[in-house]
Amino acid sequence: MSVIKHSGEVVRLGANTVYVKMTVNSACSGCHAKAVCGVDESEEKIVEVENVNVGDYNIGDKVEVALQSGSMGTKAVVLTYVVPFFVLTIMLIAALALGLSEGAAVLIALGGIAAYYMLLYAMRGKIKNTIKFIIIKQTK
Repeated sequence: MSVIKHSGEVVRLGANTVYVKMTVNSACSGCHAKAVCGVDESEEKIVEVENVNVGDYNIGDKVEVALQSGSMGTKAVVLTYVVPFFVLTIMLIAALALGLSEGAAVLIALGGIAAYYMLLYAMRGKIKNTIKFIIIKQTK
């Protein structure tokens, strides 16, 4: 099983949680034409790594955060992209089939997406327990 790793820096320590700031670059960040294209994306994210011996880390430590790319990565993609696409599509088709105007159908479909993301947010604790990160301290 392959592992996805990102380098980062410890920015905060909790009771049993290490907070790591990572700069995540899009796939085109290394492209020589990114300045002309305008699609270059680079953003900072803070990841919570739980169930860690916090005493092994200090603020400012360079670390790697890893996520096994098997089922956990797939689950994240399905929950954030695939399911919302189908919710939007099904609600839009159903609203149009009921004879509603296109504007009303779009509003209903967007409402369905909003409801889905609220449900996802409400279930974040349960989902968080299924997607686990591991932390690896980098040696100098």
